[in-house]
Amino acid sequence: QVRVVESGGGLVQPGGSLGLSCTASLSISSINAMGWYRQGPGKERELVAVISTAGGNTNYADSVKGRFTISRNNAQNTVYLQMNSLKPEDTAIYYCYALTIIYEKIWGQGTQVTVSS
Repeated sequence: QVRVVESGGGLVQPGGSLGLSCTASLSISSINAMGWYRQGPGKERELVAVISTAGGNTNYADSVKGRFTISRNNAQNTVYLQMNSLKPEDTAIYYCYALTIIYEKIWGQGTQVTVSS
């Protein structure tokens, strides 16, 4: 069974940093892109960042540009999300996904990020 597994997350103070990682249990040649969505309390799920596996092209939500960085390690089928200058409004469950070459999204279970003093 294909799986996407996140790690990282937790509690951090405003202005702090946190890193998330996500590994897919399928060959990188079967994946077009990997990325992160998030869903905050009472909010809809929104795209945070995505990176293509081939060219490494990235796309970010306006709300995280300049603060978050997505990167990949194709050899390990893993993507990373480095989050800096965190704000309380970044509090959410962060979901990783892999977009396969047949355009199927495979989701992780989600990891909680809480930004609070």
